[in-house]
Amino acid sequence: MAPHDAVERLDALLAHAWMVRTFLKHADEIQADEDMLDVPRTLYDATRAVEPARQRGDLADYLRRLKGKLAKVRRAADHFAAHFRAFSPHTNFEMAAASLLGVVRGMDEVFAAVDWEAVKALPPVPRAEPDPLADIDIPEV
Repeated sequence: MAPHDAVERLDALLAHAWMVRTFLKHADEIQADEDMLDVPRTLYDATRAVEPARQRGDLADYLRRLKGKLAKVRRAADHFAAHFRAFSPHTNFEMAAASLLGVVRGMDEVFAAVDWEAVKALPPVPRAEPDPLADIDIPEV
């Protein structure tokens, strides 16, 4: 799979993960359990970790960063699937668990199909220089 196609597929999978994250973030049932709260936090972390690379079009960095987050996402998905019934047997929780496990399976499939030689051959994408004025508070006149 070409790097561009892999990133597009992974973006779609991250969108599913983000929706599970949003559901869990607002689920009253899990708010008192730190282990369950780690699930939406992990999904947030994984999604936001690749955002800068995606914005600058750095496909190699995107793939490297997300592949590095996959083990944490897998652990979170497995934990949620194994424990959600202790919090709620509702279909919403069951479908969220199935969706999250599907995200992990999809990510595994994409990473297995990526043409890593093509990723290595991508030209480097320069990182934007930080704006020296970004931290200066300039008053309106």
